[in-house]
Amino acid sequence: MSMQQQTPQVAEPSPQKLALSVAFAGLISGLVIISIFEATLPTITANKAAELKAAVFKVLPGVASMKKLQYSDGGLSERTQEGADEDTVYGGYNQQGDLVGYAVAGEGPGFQDTIKLLYGYLPEQRKIVGMEILDSRETPGLGDKIFKDKDFVANFDGLAVDPQIKAVKKGSKSAPYEIDAITGATISSKAVVRIINGAHAKWDKRL
Repeated sequence: MSMQQQTPQVAEPSPQKLALSVAFAGLISGLVIISIFEATLPTITANKAAELKAAVFKVLPGVASMKKLQYSDGGLSERTQEGADEDTVYGGYNQQGDLVGYAVAGEGPGFQDTIKLLYGYLPEQRKIVGMEILDSRETPGLGDKIFKDKDFVANFDGLAVDPQIKAVKKGSKSAPYEIDAITGATISSKAVVRIINGAHAKWDKRL
């Protein structure tokens, strides 16, 4: 008489148990993510503030200090509260505390994604004296030249804003308000110009 070993059958978990397990795992994962985010947020915020300050000094040569300025009730005043930055600019001051100019932020669509930038502006001279890309995901090797190509960035050193900034074919600029577009990245070049023209239209009379 042969004896056969019977494999014990394991009961499958019920749908309710599976759902509870998934929910519990999701809850734990969510708590971990939130904890990590809250732990790193102060560092991220501090780094962004430092990067912004460095960008202000870069687009406004000769600046020794800066202030965040809020536009309201027809004028500018120093801003001390946190919040959205739609109506703020950055005033740059020299060692004597005199205003040098303003650093103005702008953003808009590029070829791939949103481009965020900062440019230095001298209202009395009506000139842009520097431009810094803060955030861009433009095509590597082409569109990313809007911040990697030194010649393109140099276009914005002493650039007139009147009647309007214009991007032209590389090597053909002849007016003080024109910039040389990047060969192979005309869309990204024109996007930078469009963003600055838009920001200038918003802030020109305010400043």
